[in-house]
Amino acid sequence: MRRSLRPSTRLALAVAAVAVTAATPAAQAQDDWDVTWSNGFKVENKEKGFALKFGGRLMADYTFADADETLGALEDGFELRRARLFFSGTVYERIEFKAQYDFAGGAAAAKDLYVGLLFDPATLRFGHYKEYFSLEELTSSKYITFLERSLPVEAFAPSRNSGVGVHGATGETLNWGVGAFYDADDFGESVSEDDYNVTGRIGWRPIYQDDGDTLLHLGFGASLRERGGSMRFRARPEAHLAPRFVDTGNFAGDGATVLGGEVAGVFGPFWFASEYMQAATDAPTVGDPTFGGYYVQAGWFLTGESRAFDAAEGAFARNKPAANFGKGGGAWEIALRYSHLDLTDAGVRGGEQDDFTV
Repeated sequence: MRRSLRPSTRLALAVAAVAVTAATPAAQAQDDWDVTWSNGFKVENKEKGFALKFGGRLMADYTFADADETLGALEDGFELRRARLFFSGTVYERIEFKAQYDFAGGAAAAKDLYVGLLFDPATLRFGHYKEYFSLEELTSSKYITFLERSLPVEAFAPSRNSGVGVHGATGETLNWGVGAFYDADDFGESVSEDDYNVTGRIGWRPIYQDDGDTLLHLGFGASLRERGGSMRFRARPEAHLAPRFVDTGNFAGDGATVLGGEVAGVFGPFWFASEYMQAATDAPTVGDPTFGGYYVQAGWFLTGESRAFDAAEGAFARNKPAANFGKGGGAWEIALRYSHLDLTDAGVRGGEQDDFTV
């Protein structure tokens, strides 16, 4: 059976093809191209303004579960949590692209599939990528501290959808982004023109010193969601193989306004982060319920590193050990998180949950 590529896939592959085609003549002059490793293979021609990168990630989880009888039996298990490959880059210094797929679920699910136009000081981006909402959601799964993101982030953060947005930054002190997105599936496709989001976020760092080893971050995000008559909020207990204990189920509603506040800090080897989120629904048949949740987390690097922060993205970034494991002791950290989620209000009884993670 023949299947055509989805439009977002064709767009990303077309830009990739342009990059490779344009690079071919220049590649004949070997001195113009540099091949390096920078958290992935990187091929650059700085004179022409090309930078191409190939990489991926593999994450595997073992789960050993024990539950109270009221929750029912939970199974031990193993899964490939993420198995991704990506190809990204910039063309002539003005066009960005990325194509990233995840094979962990048994199919090539689309993650990032986008192209963008690079201006100064903003980027205009089209395709399938993360909406501008939530510090923890916008921090890559490679760089989050715990195995899974917190309860309110899973329940309320929109994550990846298909649309258009613009984002930028001013030095290390300010970052922002706003966009309009269709609610899309794992292949970047939206099947309803009535399900869309308008989402924006701003981050400000009144303190940013020593290349981010000392900083204080404040952020605010909002997502206005229109729905064609049905909504749902739910979350797993910060373990991906576990069932969802809190779940509103589908209920009649025309949309919701989701707000989120952020605060985070890095002070040498100590760091902390916290977010509060609230979803006020437009669902008069069930009494317009409002749901909410928050998390507080903190960590300490026993080996002296500071948690890295990407000021341009307004999110935590890749940490590098002061001494590589094997030649040295590597980087070691202790961390604690408490999160709370309440999905019960008015005529909806989705449940309430508290999680502790160490």
